[in-house]
Amino acid sequence: MPNISEKGIQMPASPIRKLTPYADKAKQEGKKVYHLNIGQPDIATPEGMLNAIKNIDFDVWAYTASEGTLFYRSKLAEYYNKLGYDITPEDILVTLGGSEAITIAMQTCVSEGDEIIIPEPFYANYNGFACMSNVVVKPILSHIENGFALPPIAEFEKLITEKTKAIIICNPNNPTGYLYAKEELEALKALCLKYDLFLFSDEAYREFCYDGKTFISPMHLDGLDENVVVLDTVSKRYSACGARLGCIITKNKEVIKSGLKFAQARLSPGMVEQIAGAAAVDTPDSYFEAVNKEYTLRRNTLVKRLNAIEGVFCPNPGGAFYVVARLPIDDADKFCQWILESFDYDGRTVMMAPATGFYSTEGSGKNEVRMAYVLNIGDLNGAMDCLDMALKQYPGRIMA
Repeated sequence: MPNISEKGIQMPASPIRKLTPYADKAKQEGKKVYHLNIGQPDIATPEGMLNAIKNIDFDVWAYTASEGTLFYRSKLAEYYNKLGYDITPEDILVTLGGSEAITIAMQTCVSEGDEIIIPEPFYANYNGFACMSNVVVKPILSHIENGFALPPIAEFEKLITEKTKAIIICNPNNPTGYLYAKEELEALKALCLKYDLFLFSDEAYREFCYDGKTFISPMHLDGLDENVVVLDTVSKRYSACGARLGCIITKNKEVIKSGLKFAQARLSPGMVEQIAGAAAVDTPDSYFEAVNKEYTLRRNTLVKRLNAIEGVFCPNPGGAFYVVARLPIDDADKFCQWILESFDYDGRTVMMAPATGFYSTEGSGKNEVRMAYVLNIGDLNGAMDCLDMALKQYPGRIMA
């Protein structure tokens, strides 16, 4: 039998999805599974976006331009310019979801064997995208005790070598929900200019900032135009994960020119998705205000319930819709499998993502899990009831 590739062997499994067979089996056994493992919102997709799809009228479902249609890119520029990005449609490359935006950015800006610094824990698929692109991830540890704040810039400098080409941040952060302050971004700006690095800014959760806090993008910082590459998606903003529609935004013309060649190789983004995406730009502010209010309530509920469980610690995130919590357990991977495979509370159980998959440093996150508060308040409370009881029964519980 032929052997698979070395890259296929090295490609990491998703911590978000790898326990799916155990969840499926639990459901087959009649258990209700609360899905806190994946950022699939239950919020309704904007009506205008859905109506645009329902009212489509064309005779040929054709290819579009590799960079995306001019109409959609113009609508996107309209959206970003309301946020102060000061861009044109020519500064945008439409991609097949945020995932392709990240892979094209890596392949465009970072050569094989070169390095990218990423504060960890980080979005688990960065490891997979780096593997696909033959890029080396250099993690820099942030800590749950201070809410996963950006590590000191001096720690970044210790990692910089002649092979370092970029820094990636996700703001607000997945998986921690940490929202970077302007002072932290200014410090990163100075570092990128000093060492001539790209700054990749994953902004999938831009709309989800709480407690009156303001989102700041590197695009808002003067003097960084050639260094910043924004990675974005409609998935979370419009609760449209299945659309698989994202984009790269940069004022660096060479990045757009080179990135377009990768986009041409996969032909084009979908026509229907771009029609829906263009309509989504006209979504009224009231939609986001209602969503923000709902997620704030969910965050407050989840964090309060978690910290009320003996031995659990969970910082209060400033954005996104995730928390990372430290549990009194020996091994998060074992616990997350055990709670699906061997536990139920009145026929209910919980699916979570072990935090180990969000770290690149060996041994990190062993007693941490990521939870997405994308369920209604009733289900969140039900999930916390299950977790509380599970921790009391888990054989690998660590006693204080």
